[in-house]
Amino acid sequence: MTRRKVSNPLALAVLACLYERPMHPYEIASTLRERHKDESIKLNYGSLYSVVESLKGHALITEQETERQGNRPERTVYQITDAGRLELIDWLSELLCRPVKEFTRFEAGLSLLPVLPPKDVVALLEERCRRLVVELEQYQTLRKLVATHQVPRLFLIESEYRMTLREAELKWTRALIADITSGSLEGMDRWLQHHEALGARN
Repeated sequence: MTRRKVSNPLALAVLACLYERPMHPYEIASTLRERHKDESIKLNYGSLYSVVESLKGHALITEQETERQGNRPERTVYQITDAGRLELIDWLSELLCRPVKEFTRFEAGLSLLPVLPPKDVVALLEERCRRLVVELEQYQTLRKLVATHQVPRLFLIESEYRMTLREAELKWTRALIADITSGSLEGMDRWLQHHEALGARN
């Protein structure tokens, strides 16, 4: 994995916006929200301005002009540099072609799952499944709405990927619940004995 001068994924989104045309930070944020990119990339104004300053400090973007509209404060319009274009293309290419280990919160929870009693784990996983079902239903509703506006699939591809992962997670989690409930999960005996011993001590 290449070490980036600026590694925040929001920086990649800023470069992508400025690759289209020069913008000021507020316009960048509005564009990302309008296109629902904030569902895939964490966006808040404080970090956005920090990212812009960092990109500018590494000569990946540069100030084009400062503009004022009416009584509004002055806004600095930024444009991407040649170095910024190269960074954008190289970074995006790496993200698309190279699988990397990502430390998700759910995986962290699963790694420490035996801390909780099996019956509690089942209840919690069932609640997770209910929430996943709601999320998937909302996505299907959104897809139908988007279809009426004839939005090309290209602009929804990250949502499609996220929901495909959610569908797989739902299927896998339901199977895990079934294994715990039936007692067929390998290691169940030790898990149950551990919590029985804890209960006896308490």
